[in-house]
Amino acid sequence: MTETKIQQLIAGELAIRPDQVKAATELLDEGNTVPFIARYRKEATGALEDEQLRALEERLTYLRSLAKRQDEVLGKIEAQGKLTEELRTAIEGAVKLQDVEDLYLPYKQKKRTRAMIAREKGLEPLASRMLLQQDRAGDIQAIAAEFIDAEKGVETADDALAGARDILAETLMEDADTRKAMREHLWKTGTLATALVEDAPKEEAQVYAMYDGREEPVRSLPSHRVLAINRGEKKGALAVRFQTASEANVSRLKRRILREKSIWEGELMAAIEDGYKRLLLPALEREVRSRLTEEAEEAAIHLFGANLRQLLLQAPLAGHTVMGLDPGYRNGCKMAVVDPTGAVLDHGVLQITQSEGAREAARRQVLASIKKHGVTLLSIGNGTASYETEQFAASLIAEAGLKDVHYLITNEAGASVYSASKLAKEELPEYDVVIRGAVSIARRVQDPMAELVKIDPQAIGIGQYQHDVNQKALKDTLSATIESAVNHVGVDLNTASAALLTHIAGLTKTTAANIVAYRTENGPFPDRRRLLKVPRLGNAAFTQCAGFLRIRGGKSPLDSTSVHPESYELAGKILETLGFTLEDLRNKKALESLALKRRLYTKEKEASLARKLMAGPETVHDILDALVAPGRDPRESLPAPLTRQAPVKLSDIKIGTILRGTVRNITDFGAFVDIGLHDDGLIHISELAPRRVKHPMDVVSIGETLRVMVISVDEERGRIGLSLKRVQEEQAI
Repeated sequence: MTETKIQQLIAGELAIRPDQVKAATELLDEGNTVPFIARYRKEATGALEDEQLRALEERLTYLRSLAKRQDEVLGKIEAQGKLTEELRTAIEGAVKLQDVEDLYLPYKQKKRTRAMIAREKGLEPLASRMLLQQDRAGDIQAIAAEFIDAEKGVETADDALAGARDILAETLMEDADTRKAMREHLWKTGTLATALVEDAPKEEAQVYAMYDGREEPVRSLPSHRVLAINRGEKKGALAVRFQTASEANVSRLKRRILREKSIWEGELMAAIEDGYKRLLLPALEREVRSRLTEEAEEAAIHLFGANLRQLLLQAPLAGHTVMGLDPGYRNGCKMAVVDPTGAVLDHGVLQITQSEGAREAARRQVLASIKKHGVTLLSIGNGTASYETEQFAASLIAEAGLKDVHYLITNEAGASVYSASKLAKEELPEYDVVIRGAVSIARRVQDPMAELVKIDPQAIGIGQYQHDVNQKALKDTLSATIESAVNHVGVDLNTASAALLTHIAGLTKTTAANIVAYRTENGPFPDRRRLLKVPRLGNAAFTQCAGFLRIRGGKSPLDSTSVHPESYELAGKILETLGFTLEDLRNKKALESLALKRRLYTKEKEASLARKLMAGPETVHDILDALVAPGRDPRESLPAPLTRQAPVKLSDIKIGTILRGTVRNITDFGAFVDIGLHDDGLIHISELAPRRVKHPMDVVSIGETLRVMVISVDEERGRIGLSLKRVQEEQAI
């Protein structure tokens, strides 16, 4: 497969032009990153977006691997002297690796099979005659007797016929077209049946009880159910069977293969039945199960990535001095106060679930810290003792009359992982591991992205079945998701941690650490060009990363925008054309005037300006947008997290109650919502909207605040059912 063919295939799959694919491919091959290409090479690619470029890159890798495999297979078949032009054309025309492997199967080196043994006995000519000549008259016993050879182990005519059938069974079942047709047929008509294993542990049996005696068409099995079945099977709790109408399948094969009447019809039918049962069905059953798993894993990984992106892009609660509270019973509630920059101001351990005296001491300590440091927000972890800690915070706010102080429940997943990590020890060496967790809980509401990138995404508690999927594919997707989110927002070069800088396009762990070290030794970066003085950060890396790094109050106001240094001269000309200067970007009134002019610029005006300045229209458009909002964080336009001043009580949770909550996790079957209790409530996909919903992510997103109705309460199992559509229906009445 040539590069041109690969580019044409990708263009067709992604519904884009071949020249866009060609340009993107060349940029990727040159070592450019996806965020850089998406943001700063729009003219070259025809404005391909981040997701399109990542899909293009993935398909490019697959098809190049396919082309390499095609060459390998062609070489191996040719070495056997069996490569025909027809076979070459079929292999070169294949667009799936499976099709190439099907075509190669008859020529592939195998362990000794019954067909191989029969060929060694000299029975291939008999098998060929049975299949190709299909004699209409003659005595099959007499014909087979011609192949008797006691020295080779063929002592009777029946022995010869049996060996010939073995050859036919393998030959017929290895035909690429036959395998493809039957594979598609099994996918469309097969079912997966599950049953509880009799001696399964009681606890596991309860978990998988819903799958006992269940049968479902393969083609419509939801991905989360496939992964659950796989997990149950792996744990020994479920017996899983692939079911298909084998008798009808064999008849289907016979109609496909037997086209003329002959004296060999009975032998051919026997070979087909044997080949189907012994060779084809077991192989295709494995392929169907494998395909089910691969597609389910792909869906789960995609969902995990989408959840992670939404989580990272939650609106930051900037400007707050935050008290982080990491709840606990026996070891107390860990407390840490951080200023708006994340620096630790105070810390301690509170006993709020013990005696009344200890509780009163904790109350005095917290109140003193709030007043001393000007705390305006309490961030309470949602783990053990979260509800008691919330009650403590709410009563303190009410009794002390702290009208400007609010609290919110923060998903603390991963805080303990971070607090014990090498990174946490380096960042907070003077604090105990338990205090580091409270610091993380406080900081993650100030800037969710900056804090969450320090934690292994699998520890954050989003997605589904993340430990059951291909770990390399999951890691690659999550890395790409973090890279995309971080570069979409951009980071402050003079405050960002090495952990955050690592995800900027063009930077590595080494160069990120070198940036922090240079900053520590030499003070804040005055401009982006100073990055070139950082050890091991050369021109290529600078080109990739510079546009995503911000400097507030630097030498040039353009350093606080997404304008790339390579376009500074163009940005100056655009400002001049509009009647402004660079220094006007530091003036609030001038910016308001510039924003007004920007709103009046239509696409036609932008195109005219681009022609006048001999620049690309996409670049001009992006520069205009960047100039009117220097230093703007794109997350600022998102809804702020839900804060509270009073707790939700379990006794208040009655069916029909309407509450406000925050979406914490999204799965294929629904969305989990924090309504202020220890356990999140579930909005099943059927309760998301009056219309049929294809996927929960089409309706809700992580971090979104919703008004939901309680529709079921199961205190014993800690499950609360919620509905979004019923609130909407009530509002419509």
